Amino acid sequence: MTVVGVDDTDSRERGMCTTYLAARLADRFAERGSVERRLLVRLCPAAPHKTRGNAALAVHTDVEPAAAFEVAADLLSDVAETDDPQTHPGLVVAPGAPEAVPEAVAAFAGAAVRRLVTLDEALAGIEAAGYASQGWKTGRGRIGALAAVGAWAALDDWTVERLAYRAAERWGTPRDVDESTVFQAAEAGYPDAWDTVDRVEGEAVCVPHTPGPVLYGVRGDDPAAVDRVAAGIRSEPVATWARFWTNQGTDAHLTAGTMGALRDARAYRVDGTVATAPETRRGGHVFLTLADGDEALPCAAFEPTKRFRDRVRALRPGDRVTVCGEVTDGTLKLEKFAVRELVRTEAVVPTCPDCGRRMESAGRGQGYRCRGCRTSAPGKVEQPVERAIEPGWYEVPPVARRHVAKPLVRGGFDAPIHPER
Repeated sequence: MTVVGVDDTDSRERGMCTTYLAARLADRFAERGSVERRLLVRLCPAAPHKTRGNAALAVHTDVEPAAAFEVAADLLSDVAETDDPQTHPGLVVAPGAPEAVPEAVAAFAGAAVRRLVTLDEALAGIEAAGYASQGWKTGRGRIGALAAVGAWAALDDWTVERLAYRAAERWGTPRDVDESTVFQAAEAGYPDAWDTVDRVEGEAVCVPHTPGPVLYGVRGDDPAAVDRVAAGIRSEPVATWARFWTNQGTDAHLTAGTMGALRDARAYRVDGTVATAPETRRGGHVFLTLADGDEALPCAAFEPTKRFRDRVRALRPGDRVTVCGEVTDGTLKLEKFAVRELVRTEAVVPTCPDCGRRMESAGRGQGYRCRGCRTSAPGKVEQPVERAIEPGWYEVPPVARRHVAKPLVRGGFDAPIHPER
């Protein structure tokens, strides 16, 4: 078995897509031998040079390593968008079964999903493992290429995506997809296929807006369900398609964090207590602060998260929550949160039992009194609070979800779920 990893062949402005290169590469390997699987690995979403999804790709094949390297290098040289100053492709070829990579390579792959890793780290790992590699320009793509090589051994939760590709002459032109059929197919395939559409926003999430070769991509847990959804979509002719195993929708980027010990450019799961009332600021962004003892953590739900902000606005000081998201400049960007305990009462000025009016302060430390009825009360009283939120997990809608973030509908969460679809 041979594992071929590639990364950083596409461009934000010029298009292309590394998944397309991997699909074509798998086709060429199939002409010489067999292909066991294709991997689409979403790396740390904080990477500053990433295109939208920060994907690295791997192909598992029985083509001999030297021949696989030659085929991959030739194809990458031909199709990578190296004219873009931000594109720096990389290729790594590893002999042996993908589950049998050295422990250091698997550890590197896990790290690359959760934090920023350097090219020097990647080059050291490639050399230590004795892998063949090639870089174009700075060769920064060897980071993702090595991570893709180690991903099958590093990760244990895999989903599937079926990607349909356009004819080359259509790249950069508006996509012709019948969205009504997308919504119908998505409804029939849910929940085994998820994040195909956003029903509330009325958007076909599976259809990208970039100038590259992807026509649409259908994600889910069940390959057969994903295939059925794709079969129900009417569109311009599909030039070719490929199915990938992927860590999309797995929360593989999250690690357990402790408030006061969080680092920028990493994503965490953190417990805390709401310390400040949610505040909507200019642009529609919602901010609040969590606390844990003397430590504080600003959190934000930005405008693109749409109706998720209403869930955040429903929180109030004293609520116990678990929050998930990437930390940037000391602020956690909310992807999902769980309500653990809600404040159910509040202290209010008592009312007079005789006339029903609000009492007034009788002076510092002297409680409250009703001036008309001469009744009194020693202090404020507890009153039930109606809440617009219940315990459980809440998430951003499909239109705002990061590729690697786990949809609630996939299950496995430790409290009731309130899925968005």
